Parts: sequence; C-alpha cells; structure tokens
Amino acid sequence: MSQINVPREVIADLQERLKKTRWFDGIQDSGWEYGTDLTYLRELCDYWASDFNWYAVQDRFNAFDQVVTHVEGQRVHAFHQRSPRPDATPLLLVHGWPGSVIEFIDVIGPLSDPDRHGAPGAPAFHVVCPSIPGYGFSGPTQERGWDVRRISTSLDTLMQSLGYTQYAGAGGDWGSNILTDLARSDRASSLNALHLTMPTGLPPEPGVVEELNEFEQASLAHWDHAVATGRVNHVNTNTFRPHTMAVAVNDSPAGLLSWMVDMCRSFTVYEGNVEDALTKDQLLANATIYWATGTISSAMRLYYEWAKQKAAQPNPPFVTVPVSVSIFPNDIRRWPRSWAERSLNIVGWEVLEAGGHFGSWEQPDLFVDAVRRSLG
Repeated sequence: MSQINVPREVIADLQERLKKTRWFDGIQDSGWEYGTDLTYLRELCDYWASDFNWYAVQDRFNAFDQVVTHVEGQRVHAFHQRSPRPDATPLLLVHGWPGSVIEFIDVIGPLSDPDRHGAPGAPAFHVVCPSIPGYGFSGPTQERGWDVRRISTSLDTLMQSLGYTQYAGAGGDWGSNILTDLARSDRASSLNALHLTMPTGLPPEPGVVEELNEFEQASLAHWDHAVATGRVNHVNTNTFRPHTMAVAVNDSPAGLLSWMVDMCRSFTVYEGNVEDALTKDQLLANATIYWATGTISSAMRLYYEWAKQKAAQPNPPFVTVPVSVSIFPNDIRRWPRSWAERSLNIVGWEVLEAGGHFGSWEQPDLFVDAVRRSLG
C-alpha cells in the first residue's frame, strides 16, 4: 500500500533555509498595506522552522488508504477510502489553488464512514481524492499540454481503473473547472452528478439588466474590488509568466509562504485575520506540501495551459450533468445563480452560513452536510 513519506532531510533543509532567510527592512506598522504583513510572516516562518510538526500531518494522511498510478507517464496519487457501506456512492473530490489535497483531510472520514463519525444512516461515499497532476503528491508535470482537459481525462482514467464506471464529483476552484470540463468531454457519461462550490458562469449579454438579490450584488462588487486591488493578481502571473515567479518561490520557503498566505487571507477573510479562517498549522501544512514535492512551478503552469485550452474552445457546450451548488459566503469569487445557469444544469443552489475559498477545509462539517444533501 502506498504511503506519503517526506524524507527527514527535506524537512531539515526547509528549516535551515527558513533560518537563513534574508529579510528586507519593511515599513514599521504597515500591516498588510503593501502585501503580506512582514511581522506576521516572520513569526509564522519562525514557527515553521522550529515548532511545526509536518510528521503529525503526514500521519493523518497515512491513516487513509492510498493509490499511485501513472497516466500518460504522469504520476497520479490519490487517497482512496472505500466505505464499509454497500450502498455507498463513488465520489471524486478535486481540490483547487492555492490549496492542495489537504483541503479534504477532515472530510474523507465523515464522507466515507458516516456511521463512525456521528451521522449513522447518512449517505456514504467511496472517496477518491487525488492531487491534481502537477500538484503535491502527484508530482510536478514536466511537459507541455497538461491542461484541464488532459487532467480531467486522467482523473476519469483513475476512476475507471479503480472500478468506478459511474460516479459523482465535488470540488471548487480548479476542482470545479476540472469536473465541469469532464462533464463537457466525451467521458461525461461517467458522471452521475456534480457538487460545486465555485461554479463557472457567464455574464448577461451587453445591455441586458438582470435582477440580482442583495448577496449577488455584493458578491459581484466584492470580485470587482478584488481585481482592482490585486487580490487575484496570481491569475495574470500564472497565466502569462509562470516560470518568472516560480524561480523565486521554489527557492525560498519564506517567499513561497509569503505569497500563499497573502492569497489565503484574500480568498477567505479578505481584510481580516487569516487565522480566523485557517490556523498556523493548516497554512504551514499546505505550504509544506508544495515545498516538499517541488510542485509550485507546475501548479502555476496549469493557468498557462488552461488559457490555451480556452482560446482553442471559446464556446464550450452546456453541461447537462445535474449540478448542485453550495456557495461559501466569504469565497473570493461568487457568481450569481443566473450566470451559472447559462452554462450548467443547476438543480440545487444554496448559500452556506460560513466559510471561504477553502470551504471543505475551513468548514468541514458544512461541506460534508452539503455533499450529503446534493449527492447522497
């Protein structure tokens, strides 16, 4: 049985690099005004170098069954936790950016074995939770062309190899794009249903005025402000010059953490305390995955490849697979339902009471209940 095993020399090297970080002189009491709060980042890096316990995280991962396969020569790692329940539904969980498979660490157990997690009789799932090719434990991609279509096809190949000819899918961010793409491909017949937390969408035609509720209006204003103030500038960086930035963040763990923490804050609490959404240990566990696997560059390249795919397919077909949507209210991007309905067969829509971009990680109970409602 496959297990995750980050060599101790990798963690020792990480700690040594953190201790040797060449810090710049910031502006006193500037907080997050210029980007990442340098005082907070230094405290977080000190904790990463001395007190953070990666191996406790690794042990939690290794409590789950795992598989490793190769598709088109690319390593694909996945957690594969079969349910003891004979009526369980196969479920493909796909993570996003700037997260990793760790987004689902607290939901695999409750989804696969609800009877042991305080919900006897609740819907159960055979959970397959891969690292996206190019991300984390699926190792870096090392050739052109690993776009969303190639990834969605590879994940369907994974599911078929595990014996799941029919299954449901759930995810947000890249997970939403990958699963939606799969539903548009010649493999769409594999999918029974989708549960998305960040659905794709299309705005109305120019000049058409839509009636939006207060939350939807606020959501669009929130996105416009995020774009105007650079909260999502990773999109341009990753799409047009991924290798330029990758050299820096692949070489410096403090640089990697600075970039990722700024995004994690923006994508959840926006202007608040990032630890209201994710703890120090959660932030550092995610960063350690990128660091230990050396996958930040290939993760960034997915944006470049996705842009090429979209340019080649400017008018993708309507998704006929049934789609249920759960919106986490603090997510960075929240399209109105009417936008999603132009491209997806929406059969259910709800706004949850809490949570941001990493909904399954921030609010695992809410996510589990939502998946049970929509896919159970």
